[in-house]
Amino acid sequence: MDAKEIIARRVALEVKDGMLVNLGIGLPSMVANFLPDDVDVFFQAENGVIGLGARPPEGMEDADLTDAGGAFVTAVPGAASIDSAMSFGLIRGGHLDMTVLGGLQVDERGYLANWMVPGKMVPGMGGAMDLVAGAKRVVVAMVHTQKGKPKIVPECTLPLTALRRISLIVTEMAVIQPTEEGLVLREVGPGVTVEQVQEATSANLIVQDVVQEMKLA
Repeated sequence: MDAKEIIARRVALEVKDGMLVNLGIGLPSMVANFLPDDVDVFFQAENGVIGLGARPPEGMEDADLTDAGGAFVTAVPGAASIDSAMSFGLIRGGHLDMTVLGGLQVDERGYLANWMVPGKMVPGMGGAMDLVAGAKRVVVAMVHTQKGKPKIVPECTLPLTALRRISLIVTEMAVIQPTEEGLVLREVGPGVTVEQVQEATSANLIVQDVVQEMKLA
C-alpha cells in the first residue's frame, strides 16, 4: 500500500453507519473506496449533491453529476440534488456529521491551513472554511511531510482555514488527536516507530505510555 491508501483506509474506520459525510477533493475522496460493507452512509458535496457514489465507468460520465472538484461521480439510490443555498445551509447549520479534508499544515493548537498553495494560483478556499467551522467532526487526511518538510508544525505559516480546532489528523505515519493540552499521538502507522513520527513532526507531540499500531479498513 502506498501512503495515500494507508491514510484512506484508516480514515474509513472513522465513518460510522448512518452518517452524513463530506469528502474533500483529492485524497479524502478515496475514503469512499474502503468503507466496511456494513456501513451505510450518504456522502455530500458542497456543490449540491447528497448521495455521491463511486466514479462511473468510462463512457458513462454525466456532465451534470460531479463532486465539488469537478470529478465525475454516480448517485446512490435515495440521492438528492439540492441548490447551493441548501447545501451550505446543511454545512453551516451543523448538520454534517463529519468532513474529511486535505491539509497543507496543522499546528499545535489543532488549527488547519489547507487552501492557499504557495507559488500557485488557486481559485479560492471553496467550502473549506464553512466545513471546518460547521461540521460536527473534522478529520484531516494528509501525508505526513511534503518534500521532506513536516506538515504538522508548531504554528501554521500559511493562512488558517478557520479558528476552530479540528478533530483528528490521519497520516501514513500516525493518528494524532488535537486536544486542549496539545497534539496527542494515538497510533503509529504500519511498521512506523514513535521516534520516526517525532522526527518527521516539528510540532511537540504528547506521547502516552502505550501507542497502538494503526488498524486499517
